Amino acid sequence: MSEPTWKKYLTDYNEGLGLVYERLVLNDYLDRLLDSHGVETVLEAPLFGMAGVSGINSVHLAQRGCDVTLVDVNAERLDGIQRIWAELGLQCRFVLQGDLSHLPFDDDSFDLAWEWAGLWYLPDAAGLLEELVRVSRNLVFVAMPNRLQVGYWLRKLVVDKEFFAGVDERWVNMGLIKRTLEGRGLTIVEEGVLDVPPWPDTVMPAAELLRRLGIKSKKLERQFSGDDWRWSTMDYYLGRRPELEDIINRYAILERIPLPWRVKVVWAHHRYALGSKR
Repeated sequence: MSEPTWKKYLTDYNEGLGLVYERLVLNDYLDRLLDSHGVETVLEAPLFGMAGVSGINSVHLAQRGCDVTLVDVNAERLDGIQRIWAELGLQCRFVLQGDLSHLPFDDDSFDLAWEWAGLWYLPDAAGLLEELVRVSRNLVFVAMPNRLQVGYWLRKLVVDKEFFAGVDERWVNMGLIKRTLEGRGLTIVEEGVLDVPPWPDTVMPAAELLRRLGIKSKKLERQFSGDDWRWSTMDYYLGRRPELEDIINRYAILERIPLPWRVKVVWAHHRYALGSKR
């Protein structure tokens, strides 16, 4: 049996262009949350969901001075993530909790409680959402893959059918997510889309996508592999490739064009909802 991909990325930080894009545009959104709502304490639970390197979604929040707590269900992965945060020189509180429907925190403990694309892996996603509301004193932010965009269906029907046998697709339904949050007394104050690059979302490296589609081209294989095709958010965070931000900004035309989010939803990779208890 092959090892889960998260093990690979605990040491191999080469995630791919799509993931670097996803992380940096998410950072822009998190900046707006911090600036608008005065967020100081943050809980991310669970810390997995985004592909690539686990546990670094909240790195930018820590860099901005937030007190960050991360929750995982896997001890081996959590140990690796602690090492990664030490490599970044950042402080964080790490919590191992097998049952995410019962978080070990008091009511109203965090300014922001959030998760990114992890709900469909959980045995009790509703329980986790209810707990995020309970432990937040103000904001709850939830994002999931957008089932309306082209890449979702390319992945589901053609290139990665086996993945969908192991997830609960009910939890890409943003209506269900919002109803669950509202059922715990949260008011939805914003919803929209994030991660709108000019390529479809298949959650796999370009070279692997070509292989699964049966496209054989040595020229394309060379273009999307090798040392010249290295995309690592960790390189950006460690200061090795500060130019990545400018590169990503060049791809963010669709992201930043002032159109209603419902127009962008046909291409956006993720949908989100932001709720407040105030």
